[in-house]
Amino acid sequence: MATTTKDKAGKSKPAKSNVQLSAETAETIYTTMRRIRAFEERTIELFAEGAVKGTAHSYIGEEAVAAAVSANLRDDDYMASNHRGHGHCIAKGADMSLMMAELMGRENGYCGGLGGSMHIADLSLGILGANGIVGATMPLATGAALAIKLRGGDQVVVAFFGDGASNQGTFHECSNLASIWKLPILFICENNQYALTTSYRDTTSARQISDRAVGYAMPGITIDGNDAGEVYTVVGEAVERARAGEGPSLIECMTYRWGQHSMRANLRDPRPKEEYDAWIARDPIKLLEERMRAEKTVPRSRVSEIGAQVGHDLESAVAFAREGAEPTVEQMLDAVYDGHAHYDEPGAVGGREITYVEALNEAMGSEMARDDRVFVMGEDVGQTGGIFGVTKGLWERFGNDRVRDTPITEAGFTGAGVGAAIAGMRPIVELQIFDFVALTMDMLVNQAAKFRYMLGGRPTVPLVVRGPQGGGIRMAAQHSQSLEAWFTHVPGLVVMAPSTPYDAKGMLIAAIRDNNPVIFLEHKMLYMESKGAVPEQDYAIPIGKGDIKRAGSDITVVATMTMVPRALAAARVLEREGISVEVVDPRTLRPLDEAIILNSVAKTNRLLIAHEAWKNGGFGAEVAAMVVEKGFDDLDAPIVRVGGLDVPMPYNDALERAVIPSQDRLTQAIRDLVRHGV
Repeated sequence: MATTTKDKAGKSKPAKSNVQLSAETAETIYTTMRRIRAFEERTIELFAEGAVKGTAHSYIGEEAVAAAVSANLRDDDYMASNHRGHGHCIAKGADMSLMMAELMGRENGYCGGLGGSMHIADLSLGILGANGIVGATMPLATGAALAIKLRGGDQVVVAFFGDGASNQGTFHECSNLASIWKLPILFICENNQYALTTSYRDTTSARQISDRAVGYAMPGITIDGNDAGEVYTVVGEAVERARAGEGPSLIECMTYRWGQHSMRANLRDPRPKEEYDAWIARDPIKLLEERMRAEKTVPRSRVSEIGAQVGHDLESAVAFAREGAEPTVEQMLDAVYDGHAHYDEPGAVGGREITYVEALNEAMGSEMARDDRVFVMGEDVGQTGGIFGVTKGLWERFGNDRVRDTPITEAGFTGAGVGAAIAGMRPIVELQIFDFVALTMDMLVNQAAKFRYMLGGRPTVPLVVRGPQGGGIRMAAQHSQSLEAWFTHVPGLVVMAPSTPYDAKGMLIAAIRDNNPVIFLEHKMLYMESKGAVPEQDYAIPIGKGDIKRAGSDITVVATMTMVPRALAAARVLEREGISVEVVDPRTLRPLDEAIILNSVAKTNRLLIAHEAWKNGGFGAEVAAMVVEKGFDDLDAPIVRVGGLDVPMPYNDALERAVIPSQDRLTQAIRDLVRHGV
């Protein structure tokens, strides 16, 4: 098989091959390959038996890649895997007993039976997790590499992915990020020729996937992935470059999966028989056995001993798994969130007044000074200070590393934030305009929100994703949305929406210190209009604690973000008419302070809910449903919701004002509900 590499100029040069392996290295790689093969063969049997359910993706035929790559890694190096991850995990040192128990869905498995085959992880071994989303491996690995760089360590990260994933945007975004930041990461493409059923030759524009390295100014090489010696040698050189601070490499390992896409796929097999037979004849285990005999490194007697030991270890693993208990509902529920800390908030007492923007800036600055794991990244957050000035001055205080400007690559840098959080940092990711969050949904919904849960409730993801949402400044349909309901729907995420400078500072501090991923929503109009009393000292507002902004007796108004000051203004107008309005600000939308709302409704017997987002399917619908389910008997009138008109935000200023609930509209809705009950 032809093996070539590309330098940064795109010129081809031959790769090293036929380098003799030491006896110790050969035995290590061979033993790992045998363990992987035996595990996968037994998994196929157990799937047919019904003991392994769901699905699993066999790694048979590709063993040389995982084994030889991992033979170059230290215990403290990181590895991120994909859906075909059993081999990667075993090669990095994962316990086959815990893996097998996880495949059987048992409580004694790696993930407590919550993750299954595609989500095995062990952070103590640097295994960041297998992943069921094609291409998701790379942002997480890039984030772990960024964490290493920020800590000044010499670890490396390996990101395994298939040929299909090379066409995902995350591959390109992360290749660029890793290159410009010179991150210590190896992108290992296991080109097993086919995605689900489609040949990579039909879906990939480049002759070889490694050719794409040229576009990202990193070394790229295509090697024989079935030749353990070649994989070991080439990867070893790339690892040395990464440890020396010379940045990433792309290594394409040409290999072949023997089975179909998955054990459950039952799809057509498009592979020509001649192609299949030729690859089976190049069994990577047999090739290494032949090499060891020729080089006289590992005697046949030792090969037999290794086989016997692997067989014994595997049956012990199966027995361990069969003996495991089923996980309980309680264990499942406890796995979603890490517990939130309790804080005694000071209350916004007199003294200095600062703006909403200043409060956010102060919170970030104080937490970055307190904890060197905290850093900020996003578009134009550095010297520019963000387009709304929220990060202004932080770059001067903390430098390029901790106030990090990113390319325009929301999925890439948000995913890197998730990976950095998993690897022990506490990132704050700024989305320049929160509408751009649509580009990040996999990273937030499938990765950040589910990571702790899929791993059995053990790891933490201390990530804050923040930025400005909402309308009012004529930025039209793609820059003015209120999207909080997207995230309140997702278990595993915390959603916070402060309405005052006092809340903004205390809630952001709490968010940064929390061990769960937090969606932190800031309204553009509050940037420009909100000013209030804020204590100079650091303080945190408990997550999930609402606030009564104004006490009243005739009606409860639950309002969020810009609707809070409008509800308060409406209350002052209505007070002159003899109507007493209680304004409740949930502050945290998930988890919701249900008690403060229910207690208020029990007192006033009427409820109006106000938010800027579309009424249809908006957050207010969840509040209304909760009150109907738990406080229906306290209601003397139907619940009224006031929200934005059901259209995308227009550009025209008069039309924009018509879409967003005004103070007058809110005042009239409250008046009608109190006086007429409709």
